[in-house]
Amino acid sequence: MDAAVAGELARSAAYGRKEPVSSRHGMVVTSHPLAVRAGLDVLRDGGTAADAALAAAATQLVVEPHMTALTGGLEMLYWDAGTGAASYLNGNVAAPLAPLPGFTGADLTTGRGVPVPGWWPAFRAAHERFGRLSRSRLLRDGIALARDGFAVNPYLFGEMYAHRAELGCHEQAREAFLPGGSLVAPGQTLRQERVARTLERLRDEDLDYYLGDFARAFSAECRRGGGVITPGDFAAYTARWHAPLRGTYRDVEIVTSAPPDDGGCQLIEALNVLELTDLPSWGPAWSSVSTLEALTAVHQEVYHAPPRTAATDVETLLSKDYAARRLARLERHGARPAAAAVPVPGTIHVTVVDEHRNIASVTHSHMASPWMNGLFAEGFQLSGGGSFFQRGMPWPGERATVYLAPNLVLRDGVPVIASGSPSVSLVACVLQNLVNLVDFGLSIEESVVAPRFGVRPHEPASGWLPGVTLEHGFAPEVDREFRRRCAERGLWLRDLGPWHSLTGNFEGITLTGDVLRSCADPRRNGAAEGY
Repeated sequence: MDAAVAGELARSAAYGRKEPVSSRHGMVVTSHPLAVRAGLDVLRDGGTAADAALAAAATQLVVEPHMTALTGGLEMLYWDAGTGAASYLNGNVAAPLAPLPGFTGADLTTGRGVPVPGWWPAFRAAHERFGRLSRSRLLRDGIALARDGFAVNPYLFGEMYAHRAELGCHEQAREAFLPGGSLVAPGQTLRQERVARTLERLRDEDLDYYLGDFARAFSAECRRGGGVITPGDFAAYTARWHAPLRGTYRDVEIVTSAPPDDGGCQLIEALNVLELTDLPSWGPAWSSVSTLEALTAVHQEVYHAPPRTAATDVETLLSKDYAARRLARLERHGARPAAAAVPVPGTIHVTVVDEHRNIASVTHSHMASPWMNGLFAEGFQLSGGGSFFQRGMPWPGERATVYLAPNLVLRDGVPVIASGSPSVSLVACVLQNLVNLVDFGLSIEESVVAPRFGVRPHEPASGWLPGVTLEHGFAPEVDREFRRRCAERGLWLRDLGPWHSLTGNFEGITLTGDVLRSCADPRRNGAAEGY
């Protein structure tokens, strides 16, 4: 990537309304313009949707270190246009082989809250199955931006400022984020030499480095913080391919993540219930309190249900009969109380369509608040993704259950929407946007700017409990009546103001005939580009 182009793209990373983009060949949408361009250039060089998504993700390790890390996880939903087959790759974080007795939220700021990472094994697995270009080509822009640097945008700086104590307590963080003793300011250049060297060694040495020096450095740092991970955990980890879940909603089919990533199951469950309502006649949520109330109630019902693990009876949960019984219960009693703690991930989503109409919908993350434990190895923070162990401790070596929901919408067997979202409200975000697109016929640019609800933010004293956060933009009469009904039922509700990142970031592409269309969400600093 040309240095002048990279500088211009870095400066364009900003909040607020974005322009929609249409193209006929390929398209990339995600939360940083530099990552978008890295992916688009790979498409132009003849790469597949998987190649482009992996190049964007590798670039995000560098330009969005507050949201993702090599020490976290990576999941990919892939549509092979040649065969019409969909595959789901789980490269999520796992529990250590050694037990963690008495695990609590207090462990999340220590090495005990560090999970076994899956990011690199998943990158390799996706590249091996669906990639065309070399690993060196996919890592090229990330390495260059780590070494040469890029301009810090206000979002990244805000997270750095909020976590300056965690960054300041470790030599590896100080040398990158606090050179000379103060934070790299907005607009100044952030260079990450250690990260560049790590990515170069992965490029050149692959598993010899990852299972060797990287695993040893990671394990030593984890154990210094009180954790139990050893290089044996790295050797035992394997990225896994699954058949994605499938459901129907009105005249479309939903293809999405498979347990133990259970956001896809939640999404289909919610749509099954909403299908039994007359949502299309009520109108969009910002103009109809009936629609807003139905969406929030159904989302609360599925989101706060027990986690859907690999052993869960998913067939029953996804049945239309169960949805009917669920709706009847909701009408009588309202949404269920929380069944488990729901943690907050720092997360990124990338959606890519290539010229052959292969599709990659990728969520990757360090699965925690940024830099929460102050532990670093080989230039990367150690993930605090053990937060998901609070939903239910996995068996030793098994995956955490995480509510991720990369998805495709098919009509007559052909993809018409590809999407996903990061953030603690990601299921709510995807649900609201799919309803906007499918039920109300909104364009993607109309949908991403529409006001949303989200989930209740974490509160140290009480953890994650049912509740609704609400953006500005709902019709005044809808806002007043919804708040009145919440108060009447004793439901927690908080005002978020306009366009808040807590309500997710819809990374969607619509496919209509031979035209691709996308629009980056105003709630983060992203972009959409096509060619």
